[in-house]
Amino acid sequence: MVLIWQEGFKYHHAEPSHLILVCWLPLTPDTVAVNASRRIGVGAFVLNNKREVLVVQERNGMFQDTGLWKLPTGVLNEGDRICHAVVKEVKEEIGVDTKFVEVLCFRQSHKSFFTKSDLFFLCVLQAESATTEEQDVEIKAAKWMPIEEYAAQPFVVENKQFNFMANICLAKADHCSPP
Repeated sequence: MVLIWQEGFKYHHAEPSHLILVCWLPLTPDTVAVNASRRIGVGAFVLNNKREVLVVQERNGMFQDTGLWKLPTGVLNEGDRICHAVVKEVKEEIGVDTKFVEVLCFRQSHKSFFTKSDLFFLCVLQAESATTEEQDVEIKAAKWMPIEEYAAQPFVVENKQFNFMANICLAKADHCSPP
């Protein structure tokens, strides 16, 4: 049996249903695009008329059992639109009905998850219900928290990315009042 990499093939990517190998044949530089190089995440900034922001504690993951209250987040699946995915995440994880308003900010980091780049979009949502109902799989707790209390958490203050986004949320809360 001939080993495929001895014949010039290399792994490109794998999916649950297939494995793709590539072999550049022309005598020119290889221009085959790399496979998925980015992961797209969304976060929800939901502010009520009492200047409280919707926050969660994760049941598992890197923030499990840390006491951190964070904004609801999720990852887009193939074919998802940012504006629909963020609304869906809040509904699935916390049970709160919301409406997409706008993208507030975004950030990019590299060599994040599985060495991929990470694009994260923080979106403003308008709450259409207020009662929380936590999803047992991912969410340990959810509540409405004064935005200043959210932004003052030690981890948020000390983490560059969390602090940057918290300050953008504070500025947004100062310059517009939700309906």
